[in-house]
Amino acid sequence: QVQLVESGGGLVQAGGSLRLSCAASGRTFSTYAMGWFRQAPGKEREFVAAISRSGSSTDYADSVKGRFTISRDNAKNTVHLQMNSLKPEDTAVYYCAAAFTAYSGRTYYTEGSQDYWGQGTQVTVSS
Repeated sequence: QVQLVESGGGLVQAGGSLRLSCAASGRTFSTYAMGWFRQAPGKEREFVAAISRSGSSTDYADSVKGRFTISRDNAKNTVHLQMNSLKPEDTAVYYCAAAFTAYSGRTYYTEGSQDYWGQGTQVTVSS
């Protein structure tokens, strides 16, 4: 069992930055590939970014490439999402997710691949 708790959301002006964090419980954090997803009002949840168990591989949605960076610290059981040059269309609830995997270099970007989810943190970007 893994519990995920997101933090770092808030209100920011367009062009600004936020750093989201996700703290994971348990001693098996390094056996999970991690990901961030988001859901805007009236829309389906979508993939944002993913990182492999080892941190050696990352994957991003086209809409955030070059602006967002995902990272992880296996010693601290945390994963981060640095979001720069934020746009109003980035407004959403952001969710952290974990996918158990035996493959250290793989990322997982589909909802069905995730085993655990956090409760989400709201990010609002004003224009």
